[in-house]
Amino acid sequence: MMKNLARPGLLNVKNYVPGKPIEEVEREMGIKSVIKLASNENCFGPSPLAVGAIREALKKINRYPDSASYYLKKKLGGVLKVSEDSLIFGNGSDEIICLALRAFVGEGDEVVIARPTFLIYEIAAQVQGANVRSVALTKDLRYDLKEMKKAINSKTKLVFIANPDNPTGTYVTKKELDEFMHGLPERVIVFLDEAYSEFAAYSFKDYPNGIDYLRDPRIIVARSFSKVYGLAGLRIGYGIAGPEIIKYMERVREPFNINILAQVGALAALDDKAFLKRTMVHVEMEREFLYSAFRKMGLEYNRSATNFVIVNVGKDCKAVFGDLLKEGVIVRDMKAWGLDTFIRVTVGTKAENRKFVAALKRVLAHSD
Repeated sequence: MMKNLARPGLLNVKNYVPGKPIEEVEREMGIKSVIKLASNENCFGPSPLAVGAIREALKKINRYPDSASYYLKKKLGGVLKVSEDSLIFGNGSDEIICLALRAFVGEGDEVVIARPTFLIYEIAAQVQGANVRSVALTKDLRYDLKEMKKAINSKTKLVFIANPDNPTGTYVTKKELDEFMHGLPERVIVFLDEAYSEFAAYSFKDYPNGIDYLRDPRIIVARSFSKVYGLAGLRIGYGIAGPEIIKYMERVREPFNINILAQVGALAALDDKAFLKRTMVHVEMEREFLYSAFRKMGLEYNRSATNFVIVNVGKDCKAVFGDLLKEGVIVRDMKAWGLDTFIRVTVGTKAENRKFVAALKRVLAHSD
Protein backbone atom coordinates (compact mmCIF):
# COMPACT_ATOMS: atom_id res chain seq x y z
CA MET A 1 0.00 0.00 0.00
CA MET A 2 2.78 2.44 0.90
CA LYS A 3 4.23 2.30 -2.60
CA ASN A 4 1.08 4.00 -3.90
CA LEU A 5 2.00 7.09 -1.87
CA ALA A 6 5.24 7.66 -3.74
CA ARG A 7 5.47 10.00 -6.71
CA PRO A 8 5.09 8.25 -10.09
CA GLY A 9 8.44 7.05 -11.34
CA LEU A 10 10.17 7.24 -7.96
CA LEU A 11 10.19 3.47 -7.57
CA ASN A 12 12.27 3.24 -10.75
CA VAL A 13 15.08 5.24 -9.16
CA LYS A 14 18.00 3.11 -7.96
CA ASN A 15 19.70 3.99 -4.71
CA TYR A 16 23.35 5.01 -4.84
CA VAL A 17 25.47 2.41 -3.06
CA PRO A 18 28.62 3.95 -1.52
CA GLY A 19 31.92 2.20 -0.94
CA LYS A 20 32.17 0.01 2.16
CA PRO A 21 33.61 1.70 5.27
CA ILE A 22 36.64 0.20 7.01
CA GLU A 23 34.75 -0.50 10.25
CA GLU A 24 32.08 -2.53 8.45
CA VAL A 25 34.63 -4.74 6.69
CA GLU A 26 36.61 -5.34 9.88
CA ARG A 27 33.39 -6.30 11.66
CA GLU A 28 32.10 -8.57 8.89
CA MET A 29 35.42 -10.25 8.11
CA GLY A 30 36.76 -10.39 11.65
CA ILE A 31 40.07 -8.89 10.55
CA LYS A 32 42.12 -5.83 11.46
CA SER A 33 44.36 -3.40 9.55
CA VAL A 34 41.90 -3.05 6.66
CA ILE A 35 42.78 -0.39 4.08
CA LYS A 36 40.19 1.49 2.05
CA LEU A 37 41.01 2.36 -1.54
CA ALA A 38 37.40 2.59 -2.72
CA SER A 39 36.11 6.16 -2.46
CA ASN A 40 38.87 8.36 -3.90
CA GLU A 41 39.66 9.96 -0.55
CA ASN A 42 42.92 11.77 0.19
CA CYS A 43 45.31 9.16 1.60
CA PHE A 44 47.09 11.81 3.69
CA GLY A 45 43.93 12.64 5.61
CA PRO A 46 42.64 16.22 5.94
CA SER A 47 44.66 19.39 5.61
CA PRO A 48 46.40 20.02 8.97
CA LEU A 49 45.41 23.68 8.82
CA ALA A 50 41.78 22.62 8.45
CA VAL A 51 42.03 20.32 11.48
CA GLY A 52 43.39 23.16 13.61
CA ALA A 53 40.62 25.53 12.54
CA ILE A 54 37.96 22.90 13.21
CA ARG A 55 39.25 22.33 16.74
CA GLU A 56 38.88 26.04 17.44
CA ALA A 57 35.36 26.09 16.01
CA LEU A 58 34.04 23.18 18.09
CA LYS A 59 33.01 25.49 20.92
CA LYS A 60 30.67 27.29 18.50
CA ILE A 61 28.61 24.31 17.35
CA ASN A 62 25.69 25.33 19.53
CA ARG A 63 25.10 28.11 16.99
CA TYR A 64 23.62 27.88 13.52
CA PRO A 65 26.16 28.36 10.74
CA ASP A 66 26.31 31.39 8.47
CA SER A 67 23.80 30.38 5.83
CA ALA A 68 25.51 32.55 3.20
CA SER A 69 29.03 31.21 3.96
CA TYR A 70 30.16 34.85 3.77
CA TYR A 71 33.83 34.53 4.71
CA LEU A 72 34.38 31.36 2.71
CA LYS A 73 32.68 32.89 -0.32
CA LYS A 74 34.81 36.02 -0.03
CA LYS A 75 38.08 34.08 0.24
CA LEU A 76 37.28 31.51 -2.45
CA GLY A 77 36.21 34.26 -4.83
CA GLY A 78 39.64 35.84 -4.39
CA VAL A 79 41.45 32.54 -4.91
CA LEU A 80 39.50 31.71 -8.08
CA LYS A 81 39.32 35.32 -9.27
CA VAL A 82 35.54 35.23 -9.63
CA SER A 83 32.88 37.49 -8.13
CA GLU A 84 31.28 36.38 -4.88
CA ASP A 85 27.85 36.37 -6.53
CA SER A 86 29.18 33.70 -8.91
CA LEU A 87 29.57 31.16 -6.08
CA ILE A 88 27.21 28.79 -4.29
CA PHE A 89 28.10 26.16 -1.69
CA GLY A 90 26.64 22.69 -1.34
CA ASN A 91 26.68 19.70 0.97
CA GLY A 92 29.35 18.15 -1.22
CA SER A 93 29.42 18.84 -4.95
CA ASP A 94 26.61 16.24 -5.13
CA GLU A 95 24.25 18.90 -3.80
CA ILE A 96 25.37 21.33 -6.50
CA ILE A 97 24.24 18.72 -9.03
CA CYS A 98 20.85 18.46 -7.31
CA LEU A 99 20.45 22.24 -7.03
CA ALA A 100 21.08 22.67 -10.75
CA LEU A 101 18.47 20.05 -11.58
CA ARG A 102 15.92 21.53 -9.17
CA ALA A 103 16.42 25.00 -10.58
CA PHE A 104 16.41 24.27 -14.31
CA VAL A 105 14.94 20.82 -15.06
CA GLY A 106 11.27 19.91 -14.76
CA GLU A 107 9.05 16.90 -15.30
CA GLY A 108 9.49 15.56 -18.84
CA ASP A 109 12.57 17.63 -19.65
CA GLU A 110 15.62 15.76 -20.90
CA VAL A 111 19.12 15.50 -19.51
CA VAL A 112 22.07 14.15 -21.53
CA ILE A 113 24.79 12.12 -19.83
CA ALA A 114 27.54 9.71 -20.80
CA ARG A 115 27.39 6.03 -19.93
CA PRO A 116 29.04 4.99 -17.78
CA THR A 117 29.77 8.10 -15.71
CA PHE A 118 29.12 9.43 -12.21
CA LEU A 119 25.92 7.68 -11.10
CA ILE A 120 24.40 10.66 -9.28
CA TYR A 121 23.62 12.46 -12.55
CA GLU A 122 21.08 9.86 -13.61
CA ILE A 123 19.73 9.24 -10.11
CA ALA A 124 19.16 12.92 -9.33
CA ALA A 125 17.68 13.61 -12.78
CA GLN A 126 15.21 10.74 -12.38
CA VAL A 127 14.18 12.00 -8.95
CA GLN A 128 13.47 15.34 -10.61
CA GLY A 129 11.22 13.58 -13.12
CA ALA A 130 13.49 14.16 -16.09
CA ASN A 131 14.12 11.76 -18.94
CA VAL A 132 17.76 10.73 -19.27
CA ARG A 133 19.43 10.25 -22.65
CA SER A 134 22.76 8.45 -22.34
CA VAL A 135 25.60 8.27 -24.85
CA ALA A 136 28.16 5.46 -24.71
CA LEU A 137 31.78 6.24 -24.01
CA THR A 138 34.32 5.56 -26.74
CA LYS A 139 36.20 2.24 -26.81
CA ASP A 140 39.01 3.79 -24.78
CA LEU A 141 36.45 4.92 -22.15
CA ARG A 142 36.44 8.61 -23.01
CA TYR A 143 33.53 11.01 -23.39
CA ASP A 144 32.19 11.13 -26.95
CA LEU A 145 31.21 14.80 -27.04
CA LYS A 146 30.31 14.69 -30.74
CA GLU A 147 27.68 12.01 -30.13
CA MET A 148 26.49 13.75 -26.95
CA LYS A 149 25.95 16.92 -28.97
CA LYS A 150 23.91 14.93 -31.51
CA ALA A 151 21.73 13.62 -28.62
CA ILE A 152 20.58 17.15 -27.76
CA ASN A 153 17.06 17.91 -28.93
CA SER A 154 14.27 20.43 -28.27
CA LYS A 155 13.56 18.87 -24.84
CA THR A 156 17.15 18.92 -23.60
CA LYS A 157 17.69 21.28 -20.67
CA LEU A 158 21.02 20.18 -19.23
CA VAL A 159 24.14 18.22 -20.23
CA PHE A 160 26.47 16.74 -17.61
CA ILE A 161 30.18 16.49 -18.40
CA ALA A 162 32.39 14.97 -15.70
CA ASN A 163 35.86 16.33 -16.33
CA PRO A 164 37.77 14.27 -15.31
CA ASP A 165 35.27 11.45 -15.29
CA ASN A 166 34.42 9.12 -12.45
CA PRO A 167 34.84 6.13 -12.72
CA THR A 168 37.09 6.07 -15.80
CA GLY A 169 39.60 8.78 -14.82
CA THR A 170 39.69 10.09 -18.40
CA TYR A 171 39.22 13.75 -19.29
CA VAL A 172 37.89 15.99 -22.03
CA THR A 173 40.54 18.18 -23.67
CA LYS A 174 40.23 21.92 -24.25
CA LYS A 175 39.92 21.38 -27.98
CA GLU A 176 37.11 18.84 -27.52
CA LEU A 177 35.23 21.10 -25.11
CA ASP A 178 35.60 24.12 -27.40
CA GLU A 179 34.16 22.16 -30.32
CA PHE A 180 31.28 20.92 -28.17
CA MET A 181 30.35 24.42 -26.99
CA HIS A 182 30.49 25.92 -30.48
CA GLY A 183 26.97 26.30 -31.86
CA LEU A 184 25.30 24.70 -28.84
CA PRO A 185 21.64 25.79 -28.48
CA GLU A 186 21.35 28.75 -26.08
CA ARG A 187 18.66 27.05 -23.99
CA VAL A 188 20.96 24.15 -22.99
CA ILE A 189 22.90 24.39 -19.73
CA VAL A 190 26.28 22.64 -19.57
CA PHE A 191 27.30 21.31 -16.15
CA LEU A 192 31.06 20.74 -15.85
CA ASP A 193 31.76 18.51 -12.89
CA GLU A 194 35.36 19.22 -11.94
CA ALA A 195 35.59 17.38 -8.62
CA TYR A 196 39.05 16.09 -9.60
CA SER A 197 40.22 19.17 -11.51
CA GLU A 198 43.27 19.87 -9.35
CA PHE A 199 44.81 16.49 -10.23
CA ALA A 200 44.07 16.89 -13.94
CA ALA A 201 45.39 20.44 -14.16
CA TYR A 202 48.60 19.42 -12.38
CA SER A 203 49.39 16.53 -14.73
CA PHE A 204 47.87 17.39 -18.12
CA LYS A 205 48.50 20.61 -20.07
CA ASP A 206 45.52 20.21 -22.40
CA TYR A 207 43.03 19.95 -19.53
CA PRO A 208 40.58 22.88 -19.77
CA ASN A 209 39.82 25.09 -16.76
CA GLY A 210 36.03 25.34 -16.54
CA ILE A 211 36.26 28.81 -15.03
CA ASP A 212 37.64 30.08 -18.35
CA TYR A 213 34.26 29.22 -19.91
CA LEU A 214 32.13 31.25 -17.49
CA ARG A 215 31.83 34.05 -20.02
CA ASP A 216 29.15 31.75 -21.43
CA PRO A 217 26.04 32.21 -19.23
CA ARG A 218 24.99 28.56 -19.75
CA ILE A 219 27.98 27.08 -17.89
CA ILE A 220 27.93 25.71 -14.34
CA VAL A 221 31.20 24.44 -12.86
CA ALA A 222 31.17 22.23 -9.75
CA ARG A 223 34.19 21.52 -7.56
CA SER A 224 34.83 19.87 -4.21
CA PHE A 225 36.84 20.08 -1.01
CA SER A 226 36.48 16.30 -0.62
CA LYS A 227 39.33 15.07 -2.78
CA VAL A 228 42.56 17.05 -2.93
CA TYR A 229 41.79 18.94 0.31
CA GLY A 230 40.90 15.75 2.21
CA LEU A 231 37.60 17.02 3.66
CA ALA A 232 35.23 14.34 2.35
CA GLY A 233 33.69 13.76 5.80
CA LEU A 234 32.68 17.41 6.11
CA ARG A 235 30.66 17.33 2.86
CA ILE A 236 31.42 20.65 1.20
CA GLY A 237 31.54 21.51 -2.47
CA TYR A 238 30.78 24.56 -4.55
CA GLY A 239 29.36 25.75 -7.82
CA ILE A 240 30.65 28.56 -10.02
CA ALA A 241 28.41 30.19 -12.63
CA GLY A 242 27.09 33.52 -13.81
CA PRO A 243 25.22 35.54 -11.14
CA GLU A 244 21.84 34.92 -12.79
CA ILE A 245 22.33 31.14 -12.72
CA ILE A 246 23.46 31.31 -9.09
CA LYS A 247 20.39 33.34 -8.09
CA TYR A 248 18.10 30.61 -9.39
CA MET A 249 20.09 27.90 -7.65
CA GLU A 250 20.00 29.86 -4.39
CA ARG A 251 16.19 29.80 -4.56
CA VAL A 252 16.20 26.01 -4.21
CA ARG A 253 19.08 25.72 -1.73
CA GLU A 254 18.22 24.71 1.83
CA PRO A 255 19.30 27.27 4.47
CA PHE A 256 22.21 26.25 6.73
CA ASN A 257 23.25 23.49 4.30
CA ILE A 258 26.96 24.01 5.11
CA ASN A 259 27.76 23.42 8.78
CA ILE A 260 30.16 25.53 10.83
CA LEU A 261 32.97 22.95 10.85
CA ALA A 262 32.81 22.52 7.08
CA GLN A 263 32.99 26.27 6.52
CA VAL A 264 35.98 26.91 8.78
CA GLY A 265 37.73 23.75 7.61
CA ALA A 266 37.42 24.72 3.96
CA LEU A 267 38.46 28.30 4.73
CA ALA A 268 41.68 27.11 6.37
CA ALA A 269 42.36 24.44 3.74
CA LEU A 270 42.52 27.12 1.04
CA ASP A 271 45.69 28.40 2.74
CA ASP A 272 47.36 24.99 2.87
CA LYS A 273 49.22 25.13 -0.43
CA ALA A 274 51.98 22.83 0.85
CA PHE A 275 49.42 20.11 1.60
CA LEU A 276 47.92 20.44 -1.88
CA LYS A 277 51.33 20.22 -3.57
CA ARG A 278 52.34 17.20 -1.48
CA THR A 279 49.09 15.44 -2.38
CA MET A 280 49.35 16.04 -6.13
CA VAL A 281 53.05 15.08 -6.34
CA HIS A 282 52.33 11.87 -4.43
CA VAL A 283 49.31 10.94 -6.56
CA GLU A 284 51.18 11.47 -9.81
CA MET A 285 54.12 9.36 -8.61
CA GLU A 286 52.05 6.53 -7.12
CA ARG A 287 49.79 6.31 -10.17
CA GLU A 288 52.91 5.40 -12.11
CA PHE A 289 53.68 2.68 -9.56
CA LEU A 290 50.22 1.21 -10.07
CA TYR A 291 50.53 1.40 -13.87
CA SER A 292 53.85 -0.45 -13.68
CA ALA A 293 52.39 -3.12 -11.41
CA PHE A 294 49.41 -3.64 -13.73
CA ARG A 295 51.67 -3.96 -16.78
CA LYS A 296 53.75 -6.60 -15.00
CA MET A 297 50.55 -8.53 -14.24
CA GLY A 298 49.43 -8.22 -17.86
CA LEU A 299 46.36 -6.15 -16.93
CA GLU A 300 44.80 -3.40 -19.03
CA TYR A 301 44.22 -0.08 -17.29
CA ASN A 302 43.27 3.49 -18.10
CA ARG A 303 45.75 6.30 -17.61
CA SER A 304 44.03 8.57 -15.12
CA ALA A 305 43.75 12.32 -14.57
CA THR A 306 42.53 11.71 -11.01
CA ASN A 307 43.56 10.10 -7.73
CA PHE A 308 42.17 6.70 -8.80
CA VAL A 309 42.74 4.16 -11.56
CA ILE A 310 40.41 1.61 -13.13
CA VAL A 311 41.91 -1.70 -14.16
CA ASN A 312 40.51 -4.63 -16.12
CA VAL A 313 41.12 -7.71 -13.96
CA GLY A 314 39.73 -10.00 -16.67
CA LYS A 315 37.32 -11.70 -14.25
CA ASP A 316 34.01 -11.00 -12.55
CA CYS A 317 34.73 -7.79 -10.68
CA LYS A 318 32.32 -8.64 -7.83
CA ALA A 319 34.22 -11.86 -7.13
CA VAL A 320 37.60 -10.07 -7.19
CA PHE A 321 36.18 -7.34 -4.95
CA GLY A 322 34.98 -9.98 -2.47
CA ASP A 323 38.32 -11.79 -2.47
CA LEU A 324 40.18 -8.53 -1.89
CA LEU A 325 37.93 -7.83 1.11
CA LYS A 326 39.16 -11.06 2.66
CA GLU A 327 42.69 -9.73 2.15
CA GLY A 328 41.76 -6.57 4.04
CA VAL A 329 41.64 -4.33 0.96
CA ILE A 330 38.52 -2.38 -0.03
CA VAL A 331 38.29 -1.30 -3.68
CA ARG A 332 35.28 -0.46 -5.84
CA ASP A 333 33.85 -3.03 -8.22
CA MET A 334 32.50 -1.50 -11.41
CA LYS A 335 29.41 -3.70 -11.75
CA ALA A 336 27.02 -0.79 -11.18
CA TRP A 337 28.66 1.04 -14.10
CA GLY A 338 28.38 -1.94 -16.46
CA LEU A 339 32.15 -2.51 -16.48
CA ASP A 340 31.84 -6.09 -15.32
CA THR A 341 35.55 -6.99 -15.29
CA PHE A 342 36.91 -3.70 -13.93
CA ILE A 343 37.75 -2.52 -10.44
CA ARG A 344 38.57 1.03 -9.38
CA VAL A 345 41.35 1.65 -6.90
CA THR A 346 42.14 4.92 -5.13
CA VAL A 347 45.79 5.97 -5.02
CA GLY A 348 46.72 5.35 -1.39
CA THR A 349 49.91 5.77 0.60
CA LYS A 350 53.00 3.93 -0.59
CA ALA A 351 52.36 1.16 1.93
CA GLU A 352 48.68 0.88 1.00
CA ASN A 353 49.40 0.70 -2.72
CA ARG A 354 51.92 -2.06 -2.20
CA LYS A 355 49.56 -4.00 0.04
CA PHE A 356 46.86 -3.71 -2.64
CA VAL A 357 49.19 -4.91 -5.43
CA ALA A 358 50.36 -7.90 -3.39
CA ALA A 359 46.76 -8.79 -2.49
CA LEU A 360 45.60 -8.45 -6.10
CA LYS A 361 48.39 -10.78 -7.27
CA ARG A 362 47.31 -13.42 -4.74
CA VAL A 363 43.64 -13.07 -5.60
CA LEU A 364 44.17 -13.35 -9.36
CA ALA A 365 46.58 -16.26 -8.99
CA HIS A 366 44.12 -18.09 -6.74
CA SER A 367 41.23 -17.63 -9.17
CA ASP A 368 43.13 -18.92 -12.22
